[in-house]
Amino acid sequence: MQEPFSLLIAQETVFKTIAEKYGLPTIPQRPEGFETLVLLILEQQVSIDSAKATFLRVKEVAKPFSPAMVVQLNDEQLRAVGVSRQKITYIKALAAALLSKELVLEELSSLSAEVVREKLIKIKGIGHWTIDIYLMFSLQAQDLLPLGDIAVVNTFKELFDLHDKEQMEQRAEQWKPHRSFATYLLWHHYLCKRNRKVVYNP
Repeated sequence: MQEPFSLLIAQETVFKTIAEKYGLPTIPQRPEGFETLVLLILEQQVSIDSAKATFLRVKEVAKPFSPAMVVQLNDEQLRAVGVSRQKITYIKALAAALLSKELVLEELSSLSAEVVREKLIKIKGIGHWTIDIYLMFSLQAQDLLPLGDIAVVNTFKELFDLHDKEQMEQRAEQWKPHRSFATYLLWHHYLCKRNRKVVYNP
């Protein structure tokens, strides 16, 4: 999986500078499935560490952790472990979709990124950022640019002096079909510059 990084570094001076300064990034990986999607919902608009702590508390009250167990919990139980009312709605909507077979997570790995997006976007509370991260981390999609991610957007502004998402998309056209790897380099710069380390696995 190093070849896409090599191609991007040869093509883009900014990426070459990142690699020389900080080395190559580790490709984030998370298991496919319900747990990862619940964790991603919890991560929306909060820090990864805060979401992880909430997720672990949720798993304590929902044993064994499954869609069936989650829908049995009342909202007060989930509120008590730190889940917001809005995210309770989202997590239960996901669990209900899985129980009704409206969504079958096991089949997603055999589908194109576009079809996966069509299926997941129908679930209340699962937007494009959540889908992008699931596609990249769990399904190993290789050509995504998640411009719903604030760290990616801010790093784009900093390194390329581009401030409009349409301009960012145009700039990234030349990185096809390896835009996910370009994103990993951008995140790598963002985290290393701030002396931060993120562990993505649940």
